[in-house]
Amino acid sequence: MYNQSAEFLSRRAVLRSSAMLGAGAAASALPFASPAFAQGEPQARWPAVADFVRGFVNQGKVAGMVATMGFGQNPADTIAAGKRTFGGSGPAGPDTIYRIYSMTKPITGLATVMLIDDGLLSLDQPLADIIPAFANMQVQKRYDGPITRDNLEPAARPITIRHLLTHTAGMGYSIIQQGPINAAYRQRGIVPGQISNMAIAQELFGGTPAPSLAAFADGLAELPLVYQPGERWSYSVSLDLLGRVIEVVSGQEFDAFLQDRIFTPCGMTSTGFRVPRSDIDRLSGNYFIMGGVPIPVDLPRSSVFLNEPAFPFGGAGLVSTGRDYDRFLQMLAGWGEIEGTRVASEAAVRMASSNLFPETLAADGGFSNGGRNFGFGAGGLVGTGEAEGLFGWFGAAGTSGLVNLKWGLRHNLMTQYMPAETYEAQQQFPLVVAQDAMGMVQGA
Repeated sequence: MYNQSAEFLSRRAVLRSSAMLGAGAAASALPFASPAFAQGEPQARWPAVADFVRGFVNQGKVAGMVATMGFGQNPADTIAAGKRTFGGSGPAGPDTIYRIYSMTKPITGLATVMLIDDGLLSLDQPLADIIPAFANMQVQKRYDGPITRDNLEPAARPITIRHLLTHTAGMGYSIIQQGPINAAYRQRGIVPGQISNMAIAQELFGGTPAPSLAAFADGLAELPLVYQPGERWSYSVSLDLLGRVIEVVSGQEFDAFLQDRIFTPCGMTSTGFRVPRSDIDRLSGNYFIMGGVPIPVDLPRSSVFLNEPAFPFGGAGLVSTGRDYDRFLQMLAGWGEIEGTRVASEAAVRMASSNLFPETLAADGGFSNGGRNFGFGAGGLVGTGEAEGLFGWFGAAGTSGLVNLKWGLRHNLMTQYMPAETYEAQQQFPLVVAQDAMGMVQGA
């Protein structure tokens, strides 16, 4: 019943989505100070987005959907339709809580870069300086082959912070790797996050996590890499490991660091690694689509996100809202500042959103799809060519969060279905946003 096409996060879904993102740069002539952007209701300004959102809900593909768009530091527009759950009575809206999964990664990435900016880390610093167990790593000669001496060789170079930020450390992912390395990851609790309290869901999506970030890091250090460090983009647990790096370097628990340095100053009041029981009535339901039928996998009143997680998953652990994630994107669009509050330095945001691929990257080792190549920054893709300025990432349950830093256009999509590749929401959303943005330009 379960195969790679139904993974916790499908590589194909992410890659196909990214291939469409160049259309977001169609808004490159946007006159953001134009009064046209302040006229009318959101549905009138964003007609294609409104049709897109209503279409998914009216066709019964999703219970609810929330789209949030903004320009520069201007207030956001929200277009929402549907309910928090199928058959539920509560409408989806800007404060509905969603599992954003891998949209956690750019937040962890920025937190890491903020420590670089603080002088506590450096981009090309060896990971072993911080966690000595990662010295003298071994690498599989044959990808996903046996974990035996004859299939291992020494790492050609040390793993660095740059490698971790850009998924070029050579680490694996239990949602991607096959065979013995997959089994070894699961045995040591090197899993990417939490999906449900249902036993079958836990088995299908990764197993029981390690009891702490420290244990996670220790277990990961015992396993071989799947690629040589610095040579290939390979989606991995590296952003989860950066959570432990942040703890060691800052002397503060990872979730507390995010709260103090990003969530509180950004005004992100509904973002975190668990949902308080007082907020159950704002939590959406998550569904696994089988044969076109949505099967509940994590409903609000029995959600795994009501419990304290084994550890804060820096790669896929956060819940958030359309309003909150827009504030993160607004802060990025303000080059680290939001509504007069400086959250990160301009230099930190520029570094996080720039192409950080190492010079040792193989000619065919980058992040690409269909002939289109992208850079990679601190936990998110970086647009090139016509998509220059684009930064952001996607979530396993159909969500997306992107900002074009060159032009100030920011947008995020909140919905809840798995696997993300079931529908083309992530691919289509940037296109309809760009369509409406161009309509505003032409009508200004």
